[in-house]
Amino acid sequence: MSDGVKQQNPGRKTAVRLLLVVVGMFGFGFLMVPIYDVFCDITGLNGKTGTLGETQARRLQVDEGRWVTVEFVAAVNNGINWTFEPEQVRMRVNPGRMYRVYYRVRNNTDQPVVGQAIPSVMPGVASKYFKKTECFCFSNQPIGPHEERRMPLVFVIEPDLPEEVRTVSLGYTFFDITRTVRKAAEDKRGG
Repeated sequence: MSDGVKQQNPGRKTAVRLLLVVVGMFGFGFLMVPIYDVFCDITGLNGKTGTLGETQARRLQVDEGRWVTVEFVAAVNNGINWTFEPEQVRMRVNPGRMYRVYYRVRNNTDQPVVGQAIPSVMPGVASKYFKKTECFCFSNQPIGPHEERRMPLVFVIEPDLPEEVRTVSLGYTFFDITRTVRKAAEDKRGG
């Protein structure tokens, strides 16, 4: 070059850019887990509720002078042909007292399906005070063709729930995990 400016290799520029993209994608993927955990803590998604033994739940001091409204929500993920709903959509509870409610599920297909319910609690701050002693979400739910099932949920809201929380929404979404369960069973038999 006559003007003294060096020409850079265009292949080298592309390689450096691609390397930066790969490093950036790796860093983003690495940060997704803590970002997701923070998101779940804020929103109450991903079932970050706790469990409590029935004996421990019975030892809690009931706050007779306080009422909290609990709303029950149910949904099914796309691709699962089930009817899923709470038997009651709302109830008033005293923190510290155990309650039993029921959800109903029906498989509307001609095939057996295995579902898994994933809970979420809103507001997110309430999730650490919402404890379950019994829940259909603790295990997979195999439902036969056109079978209907009544499923219990036993819960308690701990008395130290912040005073400003007057309404708690508990939602469940059912996902079809039939393929995953079959594959795990096949792998177990084969291995």
